[in-house]
Amino acid sequence: MAAVLRLAKLAVFSTACTHLGSALSLDIQDSKDADAKNRPVTKVITLLKDMQKQLQKEADEDEAIYDKMACWCQTNDREKTEAIKTAEVRIDGLTTKIEELTAGSARLNTEIKNLEKEIAENQDSLDKATAIREKQLAEFNAEEKDLLQSISALKAAITVLSKHHGGSTGFLQMPKTHMLGVAAMLQNELSKHASLLQGVLTPNERRAAAAFLQAPGDYFDAAPTFKQSYAPQSGEIFGILRQMLETFESNLSASQKEELANQQAYGELKAAKEDEIKAGQAQIDSKTGELADTDEKNAQAKVDVDDTKASLSADEQFLSMLKEKCSMADKEWEERQKTRQLEMEAVSQALAVLSGDDAHDLFTRTFNPSFLQSSSSSDASKDFRASASQVLAAVAAKYSNPKLGALAYQVKLDAFTRVKKAIDDMVAQLLKEKDDEIKHKDFCTDEFHQNQLQTEKKDREEQDLTAKIEDLTMAIEQLAHAIEALKGEIAEMQVQLKRAGEDRELQNKEFQTTVADQRETQKLLKAALSFLKDFYAKKEALLQQKQEPVGPPPPSGFETYKNNAASGGVMQLIEQIVADAKSMEAEAIKAEEDSQKAYEDFVKDTNASIEAKSKDIVEKSQARAKAEGALVQTKEELEATLLELEQLSNYNAQLHQSCDFVLKNFDLRQTARDEEVEALRQAKAILSGAKFEEFLQKA
Repeated sequence: MAAVLRLAKLAVFSTACTHLGSALSLDIQDSKDADAKNRPVTKVITLLKDMQKQLQKEADEDEAIYDKMACWCQTNDREKTEAIKTAEVRIDGLTTKIEELTAGSARLNTEIKNLEKEIAENQDSLDKATAIREKQLAEFNAEEKDLLQSISALKAAITVLSKHHGGSTGFLQMPKTHMLGVAAMLQNELSKHASLLQGVLTPNERRAAAAFLQAPGDYFDAAPTFKQSYAPQSGEIFGILRQMLETFESNLSASQKEELANQQAYGELKAAKEDEIKAGQAQIDSKTGELADTDEKNAQAKVDVDDTKASLSADEQFLSMLKEKCSMADKEWEERQKTRQLEMEAVSQALAVLSGDDAHDLFTRTFNPSFLQSSSSSDASKDFRASASQVLAAVAAKYSNPKLGALAYQVKLDAFTRVKKAIDDMVAQLLKEKDDEIKHKDFCTDEFHQNQLQTEKKDREEQDLTAKIEDLTMAIEQLAHAIEALKGEIAEMQVQLKRAGEDRELQNKEFQTTVADQRETQKLLKAALSFLKDFYAKKEALLQQKQEPVGPPPPSGFETYKNNAASGGVMQLIEQIVADAKSMEAEAIKAEEDSQKAYEDFVKDTNASIEAKSKDIVEKSQARAKAEGALVQTKEELEATLLELEQLSNYNAQLHQSCDFVLKNFDLRQTARDEEVEALRQAKAILSGAKFEEFLQKA
């Protein structure tokens, strides 16, 4: 805008510089049409009238320029004032928004930390409950195993005793090793389950059991008392064993029910905690996304407030410059109007003086040709004017300058004083035009240079900003893909965690079933083996106790009863199967322990991985929000840079319109103007008495 104003001032000045030439041209035209005897005063009056017209024309041109300037001032003043008010309101709104978003971001960060703490507490509770459950399961398995073994042993002992209970000679026929085995089993169970049997056996039963344990082989050899004839001692031991069996079976059933209840309670607690953890993680994901969106909006609001403040500062500076420039324009307009009005009044007054009737009569008498002298000095004056006119006409023809041509013609007609003054004015005007043109050339050169530097700088900024936008866009896309991948991995790990828990429950149920089956198998096989061993051991004892009868031998009878040939292999096979069942039970227990440990390690590692990936998501979301804020700011900077490049291009075009002709023809115009000045000075010198031949010799 400043360049345009300078160009307008140069145009006005150039127009003013043509006043003298125009007045001289009009004077020459009037001189051609007027009578040769017209007096000099008439020419003066004509020039004054022409000056009036020229002054009025200049006044109209100044008024048009001032109207444009006033319109520009009013329009920009109004627009910039409104823009400043809008910017101030926008800054207030953005400041409030930034405060709200900052508070929201702090709130979300606190809520996310609380949720993470709550998830950690729930996970810790679940881990503790899992540890307690594992301990309960291990204790139950050990207790169940012990009780099953005890129950199996008691049942075997009861089975053995039940075969001989009630007969008068039953226990006498029982092998002593069986009695010792029953006694050892009874002593082991009484010692191992002393707390469980506390209050179950009466003092009499405990004394009977103690007597049996002290001498199991002799316990049933004592003669029965009167009462014992109805309640043999074997029945008392048999009852103790049955009572112990019932107690163990009842305790086993209660333990199994308690285990089922504990298992169900743990399952419900686990499901509840996992639901709470899942809900907390979902809230964290939601609030993390909300936090990233809030941070992004906060960053954008900060960028907007900075841009708005920068725009406000620029508008305020421009408005200040505008008011100053417009104020100076108003003052200049008033001064030009006042000066021109005084000039027009002076010209009008001069015309009034010279155009009066008295002045006309006076000039007629004064410049009457009959009173004019026709001396040799007049002829010499004409020769001087002719020589000066010749010099001016030659230069005017060489450079096609109408003002010099008009002045050359006027030299022939006018008096020396007016011509010399016109020459001086024209020389001064030409020198001023020369200085103005030099300043204009320097201005154009400097402006072109500055425009080029600024354009190159903005081009580099455009390239840098474009590259930065591409990098930020790529980074945002990569972060978005990484976040989605992490969320997918977390979801997959949660599914795997749930499936692992379900598989662990199924494996535990299978383990319980397998152990129960193995133990039941051992129980049945041991019972069958006990029957076989009892039979073959009894038969062997009877054969050993058999005595030869006294007297003649009986007739031949049955052959000696022999054991079945396959009995030994069957019992060995049963014992092998029992050993295999025990081995399978031990393997199942070991596999269950390994599976439980593997499940615990898997849960621990998976939860740690989920936590690490969740933190990674938060960090990447924050990085993406920052990158998006930087992208928005960079795009705005690129738009501003492109706008500045467009303004620089437009100003460059204006400079070319204003400066191309001057720069291209500067040397030629300067040379021509110097020669015009020299010609004018020579003409003035000739009019002042110099000889024309001297100038021709110099030329």
